[in-house]
Amino acid sequence: MAHYAFLDENNIVTEVITGIDETELIEGKSPEEWYGEFRSQKCVRTSYNAKIRKNYAGIGFTYNETLDAFIAPKCHDEAVLNENTCQWECDNEIHAIQ
Repeated sequence: MAHYAFLDENNIVTEVITGIDETELIEGKSPEEWYGEFRSQKCVRTSYNAKIRKNYAGIGFTYNETLDAFIAPKCHDEAVLNENTCQWECDNEIHAIQ
């Protein structure tokens, strides 16, 4: 079993589902491709243990294609994104909505 995030036109997560294992095919297509076509939304796999895409996707998170990561909404205006962890940092603390 794997988890998949559906994105709107701005790469904002609108829903996260549990689906078939990422190594299985559906009608000859990867789960991301098949789920995306079925829902007419971009679909990107996410992982609870953050082995891929830095953070587990949540509704309202942004998928950054360049960093290949899910990023939580900014915690406040002074926060700075740590591009290694893709989490917001402020006052030497990491703030993540998860």
